[in-house]
Amino acid sequence: MLKKITLIAVVSVLVYAFWVSADFTEIAAGVALFMFGMLCLEDGFKAFTGGTLETILRKSTDRLWKSLLFGISSTTLMQSSSLVSLITVSFVSSEMITLAAGIGIIMGANIGTTTGAWLIAGLGLKVDIAAYAMPVLVFGMVFVMQKGKTLRGLGYLMLGFAFLFLGIHYMKEGFESFQQSFDLSAYGMTGLTGLLVFTLMGMLVTVVMQSSHATLLIIITALSAGQVSYENALALAIGANLGSTVTIVLGSIAANLGGKRLAASHVLFNVITAGVAIVFISQLAWLVDHLATLLGIRADDYLLKLALFHTLFNVLGVVLLTPWVSRLEGLLIRHIQFKPKGIEQPLYLMPEALETPLTAVNAVRKEVRHLFDNAYGLLAHGLSLKRNTIDSQESLSEAVKYTRRIFPIDVEDAYEEKIKSLHNEIVAFIADAQLRESTRSATEELYVLRQASRDIVEAVKGMKHLHTNLSQYGLSSNLAVRERYDQIRLHLAKLLRELRQLLRDEPDEVSNLSLDALRLSSQKASRKLMDELDEMIRHRRIVTSIATSIMNDEAYVTDIGNNLLDAAATLIGRPVAGAAEQQLVLNDEEIAQLVDKEPVADEVPRS
Repeated sequence: MLKKITLIAVVSVLVYAFWVSADFTEIAAGVALFMFGMLCLEDGFKAFTGGTLETILRKSTDRLWKSLLFGISSTTLMQSSSLVSLITVSFVSSEMITLAAGIGIIMGANIGTTTGAWLIAGLGLKVDIAAYAMPVLVFGMVFVMQKGKTLRGLGYLMLGFAFLFLGIHYMKEGFESFQQSFDLSAYGMTGLTGLLVFTLMGMLVTVVMQSSHATLLIIITALSAGQVSYENALALAIGANLGSTVTIVLGSIAANLGGKRLAASHVLFNVITAGVAIVFISQLAWLVDHLATLLGIRADDYLLKLALFHTLFNVLGVVLLTPWVSRLEGLLIRHIQFKPKGIEQPLYLMPEALETPLTAVNAVRKEVRHLFDNAYGLLAHGLSLKRNTIDSQESLSEAVKYTRRIFPIDVEDAYEEKIKSLHNEIVAFIADAQLRESTRSATEELYVLRQASRDIVEAVKGMKHLHTNLSQYGLSSNLAVRERYDQIRLHLAKLLRELRQLLRDEPDEVSNLSLDALRLSSQKASRKLMDELDEMIRHRRIVTSIATSIMNDEAYVTDIGNNLLDAAATLIGRPVAGAAEQQLVLNDEEIAQLVDKEPVADEVPRS
């Protein structure tokens, strides 16, 4: 509702302004062209995010100084801090980089965004860049009309720069004409009141336009035309920095914990930086004057001095806060928490993760692992064992043997709340990802991960059936029946423990042979139980009706185990073996043959 009201208000003000002033129309058109150019740049750079950008990002953020450098260089190159922030949020949300690395990138992006001010002040208003924009615009359209993704991406980049140049040109022309009919400088204010009022104005303009770059363009062109004083322009630049936080805050509303924490860090950084700039505005202005002299900037060149000020106070903010990044990360993790109630909510499937194929795949992989953890807990309770019992080194045989009660859990409700709802979200997210441009490898990985999610769901469905008989026979007074159900519980509990350990190990430490060994061990346990059950039926130590139930339940455990092993193989990320290892990997037929070669279980003693 607030967005709709704001939109109506903005449109109304624009319509009235267009009717009143033709010069304002030219200024507004320049801003629109500039912002459209930024959108084209974002589309262009997204064409190159199918793997290269993600790889560079992961390798460039293992140290804080690298994160800062990446934020500076990427924002300087793209001239879009919003795109850099969006990509950073998606990587932090999918846990591909740490929160501290994300904070470093955001701080670096604040410095990188100052290069736009230098470009506009030093070149855009002193050279007829519209003349250069025209041929770039033509070549950009030629490339955009091509079928190749890379060529179209290059075309959008060229269009982006062309529209940026045209926007600067029309803004400059508009303000020069506007100067002749209306003098905004007459409304200038000095002192602390002027500082605070114009800081607020800069913030509000950035909030409305959702672009600090566009706000800086307005400030610099207005300053060049004499529409605002240098003192008020400094305050407007501070406000533009504050307003830029609103974009990432709005984008984090639908984000997961990582995105929310990163947005909070951005707000803290910009607020602290702006606060320092306001308190020490006189000292910063004095420093700008002295640095300008050293850099050869004329005393009356207020455009370059404004760009220098913008850079200086952003660098000052980074210098002040860099030593505190680790503590800030801990503070955000400790105080920004989310505990879903009722229906399980996805932790990683956020809209930002759809921006690139790699982040989409990684988010799905994390969410399937989340689903596996939920299933693990449900299966453990279904066996009337606690999670920490299976996670520990405690003897599972003893834990099963000395079970005193079957946990009275409602497997159906737990399945609906913790498993099915999450599986539905995973399937829907993958469908959204498939509607976007992607790479072949990403598409294949998403397909495999969707199957892994389905395998986990099928495993839990098996427990729904198994738990019914466990509740009835698990603590049977008939020792033979009790022992068979203890075997079933122990069989599945051991498998859960082994899978849990494999998923905790580093991927390089886990081989396909490890999973084969688990499959073989699982089938041996199943064969042993069935052989013993056959002996018991022959010797009439167990009635046929109960024996049939045990057989069915053992079949459920076998299916549960196979589904969990298939899902684990995908989550471990080792679907393809190396050449030497491939020769040793066993297929289902070979595993069955090995099981058949095992000696028949010793005959169960007669009672």
